[in-house]
Amino acid sequence: MGGPAAELKLLVCAVIVGVVQLIWAAAAARGQQNLKWASGPRDEPMPISGVAARLDRAFRNYMETFPLFAAAVIAAYLAAKLGTLTLWGSALYVAGRAIYPAIYAAGIPRLRTLVWAISMVGLVMVIVALFL
Repeated sequence: MGGPAAELKLLVCAVIVGVVQLIWAAAAARGQQNLKWASGPRDEPMPISGVAARLDRAFRNYMETFPLFAAAVIAAYLAAKLGTLTLWGSALYVAGRAIYPAIYAAGIPRLRTLVWAISMVGLVMVIVALFL
């Protein structure tokens, strides 16, 4: 009875990464958009640029991969397929996704791609474990 599996704890860590990214991206955007516009209906778009736009894109990229990661971890847990592959895969995904927005915000393209690829390798590792 040691509590939740490490992969489920890493899933919660991934949720925290997402919340932090959401707040960071929103705060950066509000620095360029006035609060009156932000608190209104937002019928007219107010574009953002620079770091704020990069943080927004990083968050959108996270939201493209997180549901896949969550589904894979939950499926592996329910199928009793947790093990070394899912643990390391989950850790790679979470670490990559945690580092990604800072690298993207800093505008480091090749490193950003490498970190993204590492997180995707982690996701694929969790998926592969379901078939073993």
